[in-house]
Amino acid sequence: GMNGTAIENFACVIFNVSFMNCTWNVSRTASEDTQYFLYWKTSRKEDFTGCQNYIKDYCGRHTGCRFQNVTIENKRAYFLVNVSESGKTIQSYKKTIALYQIEKLTPPLNVTVNCTEASHGCEIWWQPPRTSHVKKCSCFKYGIIIESK
Repeated sequence: GMNGTAIENFACVIFNVSFMNCTWNVSRTASEDTQYFLYWKTSRKEDFTGCQNYIKDYCGRHTGCRFQNVTIENKRAYFLVNVSESGKTIQSYKKTIALYQIEKLTPPLNVTVNCTEASHGCEIWWQPPRTSHVKKCSCFKYGIIIESK
């Protein structure tokens, strides 16, 4: 490909169970008419589908994509970013990501604290975070930080 048009720091994160954002940095030497097109698929057999909801910079260049209804399960995702200048594709970037590795979990649900003077202590309960792919509660580890005043 051409020098100076490549993308840098391509990364994706899944949040709130089924939303995914993928972002990248445009090379500092890329011209203003350089454009970036993201495609992805979750199996080698299927065809790539293009981004429907781009994140753009002040020049209107695509610097990311927002996805909805992403299912993680144990899928790998294959990403392709085509770089084009004056309408011609000049470079491609490819990356494979195991989706479960990029999920940011929601906080635990229904956290309840009950402190009593009689026991000089507190009881804390919670439910596991919402996630689309973790089926066993034993997969979660929790940490509690108590700040006493």
